[in-house]
Amino acid sequence: MKKARRARDVILDSTHDAMLAVDAEGRVTLFNRAAEALTGLKREDVLGRRVTDVIPSSRLMRVLETGQAELNQEQWLDGGRRIVTNRVPVVDESGKVIGAAAVFRDITEVMALAEQVTNLKEVRSLLEAIIHSTEDAISVVDARGIGILINPAYTRLTGLTEEDVIGKPADVDISEGESMHMKVLRTRKPVRGVPLKVGPKKKDVIVNVAPIIVDGELKGSVGVIHDVSEIKRLNAELEQAKKIIRTLEAKYTFEDIIGESDALRIAVEQAKKAATTTVTVLLRGESGTGKELFAHAIHNASDRKYNQFVRVNCAALTESLLESELFGYEEGAFTGARRGGKRGLFEEASGGTIFLDEIGELSLNMQAKLLRVLQEKEVVRVGGTKPIPVDVRVIAATNVNLERAIQKGTFREDLYYRLNVFPIFIPPLRYRKEDIPLLCAHLIRKFNQEYGRMVKRVDPAALEVLSAYSWPGNVRELENILGRAIINMRFNETVIRVEHLPPLDQQAGSAPAGGHRRFTGPIEPLEAVLRRAEAEHIARALSATGGNKTEAARLLGISVRNLYYKLEKLGLNREIAKPADETSTS
Repeated sequence: MKKARRARDVILDSTHDAMLAVDAEGRVTLFNRAAEALTGLKREDVLGRRVTDVIPSSRLMRVLETGQAELNQEQWLDGGRRIVTNRVPVVDESGKVIGAAAVFRDITEVMALAEQVTNLKEVRSLLEAIIHSTEDAISVVDARGIGILINPAYTRLTGLTEEDVIGKPADVDISEGESMHMKVLRTRKPVRGVPLKVGPKKKDVIVNVAPIIVDGELKGSVGVIHDVSEIKRLNAELEQAKKIIRTLEAKYTFEDIIGESDALRIAVEQAKKAATTTVTVLLRGESGTGKELFAHAIHNASDRKYNQFVRVNCAALTESLLESELFGYEEGAFTGARRGGKRGLFEEASGGTIFLDEIGELSLNMQAKLLRVLQEKEVVRVGGTKPIPVDVRVIAATNVNLERAIQKGTFREDLYYRLNVFPIFIPPLRYRKEDIPLLCAHLIRKFNQEYGRMVKRVDPAALEVLSAYSWPGNVRELENILGRAIINMRFNETVIRVEHLPPLDQQAGSAPAGGHRRFTGPIEPLEAVLRRAEAEHIARALSATGGNKTEAARLLGISVRNLYYKLEKLGLNREIAKPADETSTS
């Protein structure tokens, strides 16, 4: 009997499950080693005692009372251990309950692992949801190069479905080129920006592929695929935006206007006054004097400088094209009209400034339509009837003598008065030759940057030649001459000399002292030359002051009465007495 009991105890002690049994009175009769390890109690301290005294949370007493088994029940022990237990009654041959037994197991670690598995599943579901919701095409392969995951964006881009890719080799989607998945799996290094053709339609794409390495072990690779056609479209949009920005931005300020002559200073002061208002400005001057430069500067010095600056060359477009560009058009206004119509440049410039260059070249029909915009502050698109309000500051420019054009009937007088609210006369270069050294220094710096040269200055003899020239092309011609001179120089030369200058049409008597040029033709009497020079200089002063005789007399250093005398003596009264001096634009 003792041997049998000893054998039973050995077997019970060997099992991994904890066992506890009580008799009919609830006294512990069985407590194996697994139970000791799980509860922390010693067998000798437990056997023979009531179970509720040693394990207060035990439900074996209830099983004794009810005779009902309790299976797979969770229970918490002291110390935070979590167990699952099965409690059953022990009955004799007659069916009488003579005890109860419990078999229980520690599930603390098992439940922790289960929670980790659950969390991993949640993380995986979250990652899959993110991958499937992104607009980037993604494909994933395992360490053998077999496809395990693609997202809907991949299918939209390549035309390949999960059936075509999952479980297939990584190069199944390649139409032209090497599989970057396989390359990355071989080298364990990422690749970026590789062009390929993928899918049945040979879609042009750019791919980035990176290895998936976990704890130093290669698990696969992930690729992100970009549609090249989309990149090309975005680049085209960017270029278009850059063109619009170049069209709508004013690049120059008053700091870019080079010169210190009285004539130029007066023009700049007038332009700065105009910039503080929204008044319509008319820039008058010969071609190449810098009218556009003044327009940019006025806009940038105004409170509209953060809005659009739109430049329109009225002489560069046909009348029909100019009308649609300035005022826009409605859908169906003419053959080839854009669907939905198009905003005109006046609408684009609303809130900013529109610069109308070569305004004197407008046809009478266009002049009438421009007059409406200036009067009503609204435009009507070509093919439309609804007026569209615009808030635009207008700066116009011309090298045409508008007064003479009015007399000839080629320019509307009412438009002239709308434009000539604040006229600014920009003097030609021959009237401000003292600015030539400053202009040369500025242009040399510019050409040094453009041509990669180290030119430092203009030789005094060459400067005399430049100062003696009449400059019919004004500053634009000076820029051309200096650019050609620098090109004619040897690379190691740093000073522009007379021999570097291209031929200039020197006027009679304009050769520099000691110059090597020889002039032919009749020699006029000195009195005639002096008379003509005096008349030209007075006309220059009047041009610079916009016909203001008081200001012109101050610049000339003579009295107003003396100025009137000279005007009469030189026969200039008829030409210059008008507020808009014809000599400034002819």
